[in-house]
Amino acid sequence: MEFNHVSVLMDETIDSLNIKPDGIYVDGTLGGAGHASEVCKRLSDKGTFIGIDQDEDALSVATERLSKFKDKLNLHIVKSNYSDFENVLNDLGIDKVDGILLDIGVSSYQIDTADRGFTYKEDDAPLDMRMDKSSEFSAKNVVNEYSEMELFRVIRDYGEDKFAKNIAKHIVAARQEKEIETTGELIEIIKAAIPMKIRAKMGHPAKQTFQAIRIEVNKELEVLENSIDRMIERLNPEGRLSIITFHSLEDRIVKNKFKDNEDPCICPKNFPKCVCGRLSKGKSVYRKPIVPTDKEVEDNKRSKSSKLRTFERNEN
Repeated sequence: MEFNHVSVLMDETIDSLNIKPDGIYVDGTLGGAGHASEVCKRLSDKGTFIGIDQDEDALSVATERLSKFKDKLNLHIVKSNYSDFENVLNDLGIDKVDGILLDIGVSSYQIDTADRGFTYKEDDAPLDMRMDKSSEFSAKNVVNEYSEMELFRVIRDYGEDKFAKNIAKHIVAARQEKEIETTGELIEIIKAAIPMKIRAKMGHPAKQTFQAIRIEVNKELEVLENSIDRMIERLNPEGRLSIITFHSLEDRIVKNKFKDNEDPCICPKNFPKCVCGRLSKGKSVYRKPIVPTDKEVEDNKRSKSSKLRTFERNEN
């Protein structure tokens, strides 16, 4: 299986984890094991690495690529969503870890594999977009079953598309004629909803809508928001949580969650001292997110929107 995916912010991400050779590390979005391989290289025979992914294709490739480490360290590869990481750790008898990595979003392999339905550049791919192929809910369900108001909300909120209302309206009108089954059909519907003179000046007209539907299908923002606090709780003192995002909504969630964990006090600002008892869990390692160098963007255009934020746990 050809699984082409260039891991973004590689050196920066590995540095951010501050890897301890004997430590326990989790990659919640294992993918093609690009970051994971670099983490494993830095672990001793007392170290432990746990790779989690919900994509069977990714797991197959990652298992093969990490096989060279299985006799060197404690290696565990698990099919699951990273939101279920606590059960994964509990099943392995692990309480706290020294580092967790999340690389949020869709991989180059998923985008470039037409029949996965992620790409707006293929005309005859089925409407799918499931990261977990065992899930029964796909892009086809969203496009054909959501109400016009629900479609508008998804495209507006997750795609940040100013034509969201008209796109939703066109989708509902089109599916009354026949079920929308392929990416090509959806692309033509989206094109018809955007004025020609606007289309001529923009990038691909379907990009933002496809992104929005993918986020909805995989509940990406909900999963991220519901996982960060729990991940910080499972870090050892000085343990780090590093998260790479590719979307402003994702980055905002990470930024706000890190801020809330650094300064959770809810006392009024005019109180002389804290009485709520909510203690800081740690701090953001970087004042601003780490972004790719010009060279990396030149070599890998898909890295352009990536941002890395890291949180370090304290003693509490």
